[in-house]
Amino acid sequence: MISRELAKAFNEQIGREFGASMQYVSIAAHFQQRQLTLLAKLFFAQADEERQHAMKFVKYVLDTKGDLKLPAVAAPTATFASAEDAAQAALKWEQEVTSQITALMDLAGKQNDYLAQSFLQWFIDEQLEEVVKMDRLLSVIRQSGEKNLLMVEAYLVHLEKGS
Repeated sequence: MISRELAKAFNEQIGREFGASMQYVSIAAHFQQRQLTLLAKLFFAQADEERQHAMKFVKYVLDTKGDLKLPAVAAPTATFASAEDAAQAALKWEQEVTSQITALMDLAGKQNDYLAQSFLQWFIDEQLEEVVKMDRLLSVIRQSGEKNLLMVEAYLVHLEKGS
């Protein structure tokens, strides 16, 4: 049911999602090593979410009788100079994913693949949430400054209580 071209593009996205999962583990480790446990928890959870996103694509490719060909995953950035650099990397990634998902939606539209468009709509909606979350976090980190990251942890406690 899925075209070869779209299956190929989905396979590439699977690799990017698994790569994002690994990058978020690296970011989480950066914060964990600094004893910023809530920031680490946030990014470990994001790593799990990215893995789940990859698996949604895997399931879709298999369900639509496409050829699943998992690409190699590049090693993540291992270290970050600051909390701001780590959060900036996360925001940049989410902005890139938004562009990638939009390109997939464009391809599905050109092929009149309404199933794929329906599937991808969930990711379109998810990306707005992800970009906003990372943008806000980066803003709070910038406002707090590197020496006041415990204020960011307090902000995260506040967010958890509001949920």
